Amino acid sequence: MSQTLFSPLQLNGSSLNNRIVMAPMTRCRALGNVPNDLIATYYAQRATAGLIVTEGTSPSPNGLGYARIPGIYNDAQIEGWKKTTKAVHEKGGKIFLQIMHTGRVSHSANMPAGSKIVAPSAISADGNMWTDSQGMQKTEMPEAMTTAEVKSTIQEYVQAAKNAIAAGFDGVEIHSANGYLPNQFLNPGSNVRTDEYGGSTENRCRFVLEIAQQTADAIGSEKTGIRFSPYNPFNAMQQFDETFETYDYLSKELNKMGIAYIHLLDASARVIEEGLELIAKIRENFDGIYILNAGYDKERATHALSTEEADMIAFGTKFISNPDLPYRFKNDLELAAPDQNTFYTADAVGYTDYPFSEN
Repeated sequence: MSQTLFSPLQLNGSSLNNRIVMAPMTRCRALGNVPNDLIATYYAQRATAGLIVTEGTSPSPNGLGYARIPGIYNDAQIEGWKKTTKAVHEKGGKIFLQIMHTGRVSHSANMPAGSKIVAPSAISADGNMWTDSQGMQKTEMPEAMTTAEVKSTIQEYVQAAKNAIAAGFDGVEIHSANGYLPNQFLNPGSNVRTDEYGGSTENRCRFVLEIAQQTADAIGSEKTGIRFSPYNPFNAMQQFDETFETYDYLSKELNKMGIAYIHLLDASARVIEEGLELIAKIRENFDGIYILNAGYDKERATHALSTEEADMIAFGTKFISNPDLPYRFKNDLELAAPDQNTFYTADAVGYTDYPFSEN
């Protein structure tokens, strides 16, 4: 039977109400890097998604590259996130925490005392970064991680996953996309290491695969997902010849682990023939749930599901301004447009004040 956006799906041993994913989106409302009541309200409003994936959440102080992003490494943050998971679950929703370490995409003005900017290699992202205290600044030069620091950072991810389960999340998504730390390890433009975490494709993939395997061992493979963005130049990621080989290898290895899903930001891949082949190849390699994301509307999403190109479709900005997006899709209602000026501000405006449709 042809699948639609509203066909149920089994994930993590439980049934999802639909195949609509709320994509992870940085929203910068975590004052002091601690999730609060406003954040709980925001996610609860959107709990009719089949699955919510939260904004990127740092596993350590070193990963807090942006202003006002949440963490999941201390007791206050765990307690803060409990408000969100409780609110979402009370509405019948499912929610995964996205673990995001910004790596070199960072500025010290956004980070607490005692932390440092780290990356696979001492190569700057050379981008612009908003800071609340100093306004717009250039990202700073990172320190190249020692082999011991690489291994301890992997453990930070594992502990973050354990903390997420303690906070009531249904699982975690490892953010290995969009130029953040795991993606920096995958790309030879940002990783020129000469130890076991650099050089060959297998070595550059080692950081990601060890995080995934150890996270799956710690909380269960069925509670572990991962996000990729092949060919995406965001955050100064260079194009490289081994891209197809890299993600072909990753998807095969992740399939052996039996993780819950691969979440692919596919827009950049779709503009080249090799990218289209890679999207299909990952589908072929991976037996778990396959989520596609980037610019989908209802029609494109329905086609991708009906042709079994994907199992779920993630929507980003449409969820910002349409908290009841699944209802609007189901009833063919007009979608409200988001205000980009309030994507990363600090209060409720442009966050929890978008109206629901009349229903």
